[in-house]
Amino acid sequence: MVNFKSFRGIVTQINDFMIEQNGESEGCYKLMTVEDGVGGIVNFVISPTTYFVNHEIVTVGNQITGYYDGDAPVPLIYPPQYRALVVVKETNYQNVKVDFFNNQLVSSDGELKLNLSPYTPIFLTNDQPFSKNPANRNLIVLYGPTTRSIPAQTTPYKIIVWC
Repeated sequence: MVNFKSFRGIVTQINDFMIEQNGESEGCYKLMTVEDGVGGIVNFVISPTTYFVNHEIVTVGNQITGYYDGDAPVPLIYPPQYRALVVVKETNYQNVKVDFFNNQLVSSDGELKLNLSPYTPIFLTNDQPFSKNPANRNLIVLYGPTTRSIPAQTTPYKIIVWC
């Protein structure tokens, strides 16, 4: 179970990020600087395994939410630098929740419950269909309207299983 934490803001810079001295992986890693508008700044290390929801291309000026493992070690520098696991380019027409969902399909923070329909598309991060029950897994959930109950309930547009 990944302890997903997030940071939301505007992308202000995207630069190449060197991880090896021999230059073998040159261009494969990026450093994305994100500012939240109230003084918070985070650098996300974008790797070839970082999952971009809807395979969106992110550029400077886009509003994003970056998700990282809150339990992973990080260098003690400012601004903080996290390895991005999932990046969401924000849109007005959908919500995204990245979290662990229990056997009742309730998120670990207790804020969202999923009501699956027989037509809810469920995929792996490589866009292949997922054929098992998504309960008790880390999920990337794309959804629209929710109820005003606690937890809020929704029928997702799409679920991506984070294996």
